[in-house]
Amino acid sequence: MKSIYLKSIALFLAVAIFFASCGSTTMIQSNPSDAKLYMNGEYMGNTPYAYRDTKVVGSTTLVRLEKEGYNPFNTSFSRDEELDVGALIGGIFLLVPFLWIMKYKSFRTYELQPAVGGLDTNYYSIPSGLDKTKADKLRELKKLLDEGVITQEEFEIEKKKILES
Repeated sequence: MKSIYLKSIALFLAVAIFFASCGSTTMIQSNPSDAKLYMNGEYMGNTPYAYRDTKVVGSTTLVRLEKEGYNPFNTSFSRDEELDVGALIGGIFLLVPFLWIMKYKSFRTYELQPAVGGLDTNYYSIPSGLDKTKADKLRELKKLLDEGVITQEEFEIEKKKILES
């Protein structure tokens, strides 16, 4: 009778650890704060923001931060940053928690860069290799304009820089 009781308690504790350890939380901060936060393309709120999910090991989350006067910041993070001891212990009893054995870092802070000249350098880059002619650079710039990546005003600013160089 005592053996069944102890096994029941052990199973209950293993299940409790399993459910508690499936989730992982990370605090997303930006400098400056109060940037709009998009995760996997979905608006989540403003920074600082506590993000929690129950994704399995290796899952990647795409992050985009936007703030007026700053270049948008694009990055990602994966659930493979720190060992989750609770999931490890639960995995010993149930095996399934090994899918959640890793978790996110507790905090992450992203540094936003001020926008310069109205151009958003995270959306595109204008090649400036020594082997490129002005005509090549202008063609690439025009392609960005045609694709709607840059505005006419941004096109004119960059075109003037290329022609003056």
